[in-house]
Amino acid sequence: MKKIVNLFDEENWEVANGYPQGTLAKVLRDDKNVKTVLLKLPKGFYMAPHSHLTTEQNFLIEGEYEIAGERYSAGCYQIFFPGDEHGPFESKSGALVLVVYDSI
Repeated sequence: MKKIVNLFDEENWEVANGYPQGTLAKVLRDDKNVKTVLLKLPKGFYMAPHSHLTTEQNFLIEGEYEIAGERYSAGCYQIFFPGDEHGPFESKSGALVLVVYDSI
């Protein structure tokens, strides 16, 4: 049976472990090292530069954020390959970001 999740409702949000305080996550898929998560970034969000062991795709759904001083708004797509350092991430007004992590 398909799992139906409304991206915009207030259900299924949890504290996003490993992210700055106030960040919420809605896990849409977590299957064999492949993960799809909706992140709700709070106003004043800041995350230091970092990298991952897997490819990470970001789809900015609402709001805006900056990466290393360059501003991105709703509708932007970013892809970061394994080992790519990205950040710092900042969002003054908050944002809604769909993040897809490939398997290792």
